[in-house]
Amino acid sequence: MIPFAASKKAWMQRRRTPGATTFSVREARLPPAAVGVLAALFSVLPPCSPARAEQAVDRRQQSKLDDALRRESDALVEIADAAMNGRRAPSDFSMEWRNDFLKAQPGTFVPFTLALDTPLRSPLGALMYVRVVERPVNPARQRRHELAFPYETVFPVTLEQAAALPVRIRRGFAVPPGNYTVLVVLRERPANPFDRPRSRLERTALLMRDLDVPDYWTDTLATSTVMLAERVEQLSEGVPPERLDEHPYVVGTNRIHPAAESSFRRSGELIVVFLIYNPSVGPDRNFDVQVDYHLYRKLREGERYVTRTSPQRFTPSMMGGHFDPAAGQPVLAGQGIPLSGFEAGDYRLGITVTDQLSRQSVARDVIFTVIGS
Repeated sequence: MIPFAASKKAWMQRRRTPGATTFSVREARLPPAAVGVLAALFSVLPPCSPARAEQAVDRRQQSKLDDALRRESDALVEIADAAMNGRRAPSDFSMEWRNDFLKAQPGTFVPFTLALDTPLRSPLGALMYVRVVERPVNPARQRRHELAFPYETVFPVTLEQAAALPVRIRRGFAVPPGNYTVLVVLRERPANPFDRPRSRLERTALLMRDLDVPDYWTDTLATSTVMLAERVEQLSEGVPPERLDEHPYVVGTNRIHPAAESSFRRSGELIVVFLIYNPSVGPDRNFDVQVDYHLYRKLREGERYVTRTSPQRFTPSMMGGHFDPAAGQPVLAGQGIPLSGFEAGDYRLGITVTDQLSRQSVARDVIFTVIGS
């Protein structure tokens, strides 16, 4: 389970509606130029000191930057508003969306990846605006004068993140279970943010996707999305909850590096990672979960069974005495399967999770392709 909290960076201000996970873009503000120690020093200098005069200039410069960034953010919001009203949206480049679902507190966490077909050209990078809208829009929320969107934020995309192909931007958000539409607006920042009358419009693109967000807060055995990974990195410590939106694929002290696609070379490895939720817990915190993996080759005439791997078993003796699924701790499961013995072609990995206490089971399938080495 992921304890989710939105980023507290100065680019956005969080506003929560009771009973829901709701965020709103209130004011886009660049980080102040002066550090706290220098600010404290300036506050005790005499009014006529050069340092105080320099501070006043810095404040005016910061105010201009704030105004410029606010205008940029407002422009993204207007594009999203227009798209929701059926008007034509800019499409100077294409964006592809991929997402997963994880259990969060509260609601469900949605880590996502945006892939761009072009690098960013602006030296200042870009701004990205993300809005999550209930589908259909909940009129009761509007009658109560609550925020219209369960999630809304704007954040910078630096040139270091997106200066060369392949460009992939990863973030995450948490919402209650339900049906939603996600709108993403990405616009390159102007080389000079103080230019109000711009000689050209910065490249802009909009993406809209419908999402059906599952409910993991039940008594039923469940799993997260089965994620294909390039690798799983062990971290020395976890990421603070308030920064998980910036590091959406960190689970505990494990950073999952998602695979870019579902095709793998025979010289590589198929790595699948997922979380198991809500297993039955007996007396003395006893639990017993087994995961089976079976591989099938997809052929024109149907499927042919290939092989299986050794079952995984998760019990208190295997997980350690500190592990308590009754407290909401998920089971992190997965396999790494070398592909050197596989012929080129399409395959299905069938995964079956069985709760040995309740006899509930969940089946998941992963489709992948093996290509030449």
